Amino acid sequence: MEPLGIEGAWVDTPEVFTDGRGRFHEWFRSERFHRATGQGLGLRQANCSRSARGTLRGIHFASVPPGQAKYVTCVGGAVLDVVVDIRLGSPTFGTWEAVRLDDTTHRCLYLSEGLGHSFMALEDDSTVVYLCSEGYAPDREHGIDPLDPALAIAWPEDLEPVLSAKDAGAPTLEEARRQGLLPSYEDCGAYRSSLVGSA
Repeated sequence: MEPLGIEGAWVDTPEVFTDGRGRFHEWFRSERFHRATGQGLGLRQANCSRSARGTLRGIHFASVPPGQAKYVTCVGGAVLDVVVDIRLGSPTFGTWEAVRLDDTTHRCLYLSEGLGHSFMALEDDSTVVYLCSEGYAPDREHGIDPLDPALAIAWPEDLEPVLSAKDAGAPTLEEARRQGLLPSYEDCGAYRSSLVGSA
């Protein structure tokens, strides 16, 4: 696992074993994960989504505490997966990083609590699965416009983004800040520290 430039985000490139029968790889092992990140991932929910080419989901995040950490991979097709630092007071606030997840490299992306998550399907029937540290709770779930010009995420120019009505109507990062929706860097760090030894 390698850390990204945004604190709290890592990319994992597993070893894939291939023979005449097909392929095999481990896409998550808790001991290895903890050794690399110094964090635990308490599993409360596992999600699976299948998307048509051009589908753009997110930017999604949950209120901290407890937030919702995610460990994401693509088991069919390919997506451009994006982590956005929305933590007020973070040295990288307002920045983003993109990682291609696909069914060839089998890379995974981990996002700690308090980070925003979004992805665009690069192929039809792109299938994303992710482990979540907390279950879905509508009163704690929020979104930010993935097409916010201030964020300027470099989505593929050859694809027309297809968004849900909810994602299309999400506030910009600045609007979310003014509405008091964004987590603070300090609160996210304190919450993570409170989990040490309990995961």
